[in-house]
Amino acid sequence: MTPTREIYWNITAVWLMYVFLIPTILVFAYGIYRHYRLWRLGKPEKRSVPVAERIIGLLIYALGQARLLRNIYGGLFHTLIFFGFVILFIGTLVVAIHEDLDLRIMQGNFYLFFQSLTLDVFGLLCILGVLIALFHRYLLRPRRLNDTWQDAVILGGLLTVLLTGFMVEGLRIIATQDPWGAWSPVGLVVGKLLTSIVPTELSLPLHAFLWWFHLLLAFGLIAWLPYSKLLHVLTAALNIYFRSLEPKAAMLKPIDMGSAESFGVKTIGQFTWKALLDLDACTECGRCQDACPAFAAGKPLSPKSLILDLREHLREKVNGSRAPGAEKDADDKNQLLVGNVIQEETLWSCTTCMACMQECPVFIEHVPKIVDMRRYVVMEESRFPETMQRALRSLEARGHPYPGTVVSRTDWCKGMDIKILANAGPVDYLYWVGCTTALHARNQKTAQSFSRLLQRAGVNFAILGDQEHCTGDPARRIGNEYLFDKLARRNIKTLQSYKVKRIVTTCPHCLNTLKNEYPKFGAEFEVTHHSQLLAELLKQGRLKPSGGLEKKITFHDPCYLGRYNDTYEEPREVISAVAKEPLTEMRQNRERSFCCGAGGGLMWIEEPNDKRVSNIRAEHAVQSGADIVGVACPFCMIMLGDGIKNKGGEQAPDVLDIAELLDGTGNGKPA
Repeated sequence: MTPTREIYWNITAVWLMYVFLIPTILVFAYGIYRHYRLWRLGKPEKRSVPVAERIIGLLIYALGQARLLRNIYGGLFHTLIFFGFVILFIGTLVVAIHEDLDLRIMQGNFYLFFQSLTLDVFGLLCILGVLIALFHRYLLRPRRLNDTWQDAVILGGLLTVLLTGFMVEGLRIIATQDPWGAWSPVGLVVGKLLTSIVPTELSLPLHAFLWWFHLLLAFGLIAWLPYSKLLHVLTAALNIYFRSLEPKAAMLKPIDMGSAESFGVKTIGQFTWKALLDLDACTECGRCQDACPAFAAGKPLSPKSLILDLREHLREKVNGSRAPGAEKDADDKNQLLVGNVIQEETLWSCTTCMACMQECPVFIEHVPKIVDMRRYVVMEESRFPETMQRALRSLEARGHPYPGTVVSRTDWCKGMDIKILANAGPVDYLYWVGCTTALHARNQKTAQSFSRLLQRAGVNFAILGDQEHCTGDPARRIGNEYLFDKLARRNIKTLQSYKVKRIVTTCPHCLNTLKNEYPKFGAEFEVTHHSQLLAELLKQGRLKPSGGLEKKITFHDPCYLGRYNDTYEEPREVISAVAKEPLTEMRQNRERSFCCGAGGGLMWIEEPNDKRVSNIRAEHAVQSGADIVGVACPFCMIMLGDGIKNKGGEQAPDVLDIAELLDGTGNGKPA
């Protein structure tokens, strides 16, 4: 006898199933159309090619749940539910092919191993996932999750669908004395339990009732999907497919200053269609919020709330019929985003550290949205913090963001025999010193140590000296794209006039701008961070440290070196060459490093002491028990130096750049 079963056993009027299916599909399709119509309100953006790379990403991040599984606990129950329903859906398709298309595939070993055993196992795992999710949400209650009635309905509905499915299967197995029932172990056990408490004469009516209840509940959830949080089942996959394939460090789009009619994003309709898809893709998991340093410091920024507030605004102000004036409402002056939907304090809390984007399982792009709204406020309204305004005025007038400084860009190298490029001729590297390194007394020591190391290794290098101007990073992150454009073009002209090919810098912000953002202005250079060059010189044997520093060292990963440019090992290699003891890692490190608080222009903003991101990171450093905190960024040097003094008191660890460590400055162990 060939293993199989009767599909619609004990069910009459099966044709009603198709009657119910038609409105289910129509309601579902209309819900999807409503969202599609909203996305189309956004500006055009090319996100469709290359197809192969996008499909691979879909397989890795949607089907493979790669980012979700970074969090083992949360990723576990989501994966169990996801794969459970994927397999159960495939099983439903097999039934439709077998019965409705009259292709008899549900028989033999395939029926036993897949349609019986596999579906039972994955159904049970799915139930386990739902139970873990209920425990996680309603007993553990993590702060990042919002409690809504939809969560209870969705989880309760999914659990009911799964349980009634096993009940229907179990009653059929027992009633028909299915010879293959042992291949459905969960259904068999459930059937025995039910028949032990349900009178025999009620078994068949109960089976029929549960079959229809199971079907109608499943149809109901499908129809409701586009109108509920379940929508992310579709939009998350779409968002992953249409994710940016550019380097994440080049996420900010230039503005064509000659043709732009407006600057930045003023209203919801001025975002791109992909930015609006982002809003619907949000799963409300709160991982971005947990990772956000501004939120941790008590500032009025939650990346999750920012996305949800924009989504709520989009649906409230634009959703509905496409009657005349509907699109106009989206761009109406009364619907300004900043001040109405998103508060100004929220925008100026972001350090652009990209921790939110690093954690988001569906690739939502929070930072570009914040910068786009800043662009409008800064360039069209001229409404932003006075300290930032002073920095930008100095940038425009003096080429650097430090209005009160009387130091020149070459004071740090007096007596060091450092070449100026204008007089040097061809060199191996241009050392781009950067404003914060050249003009800040503490960071000048980093420039001196790094230059001594290059001289010791026989590297032929030069600096631009007074011809060096700010790369424009602060202007761009604050929102003045016009000033960034002006500075970028001036610097590119200077660099190209000297035929510069290779640049090394001690500032990750300069690294990121020169390497990833200037190419969009037609200029490409080989740009290296000093940690990378020092690590290479160590490997080549051109630098030979003693490696005997008997102090405990930890390292702070700068956001613009780590998350933006994926450079984690080289700074550690430099420290390992110096230290006798293994590196002590802080509790948040590498791609999950905690921001120092200076990025996004916040270096030039006054903050109350109890709201400073730097204080939290300083506490992490002190808690590590290290004697020295290694850094590789001039902004981090300033922020952590101040924060650690406040937190550590007399026992505060020293804050040293990796170049100072290798050079021997301040550690008593010259290289």
